[in-house]
Amino acid sequence: MNTSKTAVASGTTEVRDRILETASALFYSQGVRAVGVDLVAEQARVAKTSLYRHFGTKDDLIAAFLQREDEDFWQQWDRVAQRHVDDPVAELDAHFRWIGERVERPNYRGCPQINVAAEFPDQDHPARKVAHAHKQELRRRLKGIAERLQAKRPDELAGQLALFINGAFVSAQIFLAGEATRLLIATGHVLVAAGRE
Repeated sequence: MNTSKTAVASGTTEVRDRILETASALFYSQGVRAVGVDLVAEQARVAKTSLYRHFGTKDDLIAAFLQREDEDFWQQWDRVAQRHVDDPVAELDAHFRWIGERVERPNYRGCPQINVAAEFPDQDHPARKVAHAHKQELRRRLKGIAERLQAKRPDELAGQLALFINGAFVSAQIFLAGEATRLLIATGHVLVAAGRE
C-alpha cells in the first residue's frame, strides 16, 4: 500500500469536508445567496482555487450542503423508524418528538431545503432538485406510514402530514417554549383519526 497516496487522499478528503462543514454553517445561518465563496474559503482556511477544485461552482457547493442535510435528516428518521417497525402510531409520535425538538433549537432557522428552494425559484437549479427530491421522499415515507395505519386514502393523509410537518419547519418563531412537540403529536393524532374514518 502506498502510504503517500493514502495521506494525500486523506488530506484531500479533510479539506473537502472542512469546506463543506464551513459552507454548511454559513449557508444555514446567513442564507445561501448572502454567503460568497470568498467568505467560505476564508473561514475554511483554504484558497479559492482549492474550493473550486472540490466543488466546481458555488451551485455545486450549495447542492452538496443540501445533500449533507438530506442524509442527516434521513439517518435520524431511519433510527426512529427502526424502533417502531410494528407500531405506526408510535413511529409517527416519535418522529413528531424529534421534529419538535429540532424546531425548538435556539439556532433553528427552518428547514434547509425549504430555505434554499425559496432562494432559488429556478426548478433546474441543482440545489432546488435536491430540495424537491427531499420533500418527495418525505411524502413517500409518510404514505408508507399512512398505509400501515390503514388510512382510507393514504396518499391524502401523507399529503396532509407532509403539509403539517413542513408548516412546523417554517413556524418555529410562533411556538411557545416547549410547545412544538405537544402540538405536533396532538394535531398528528387528529389527522390520523380523520384519515381512518
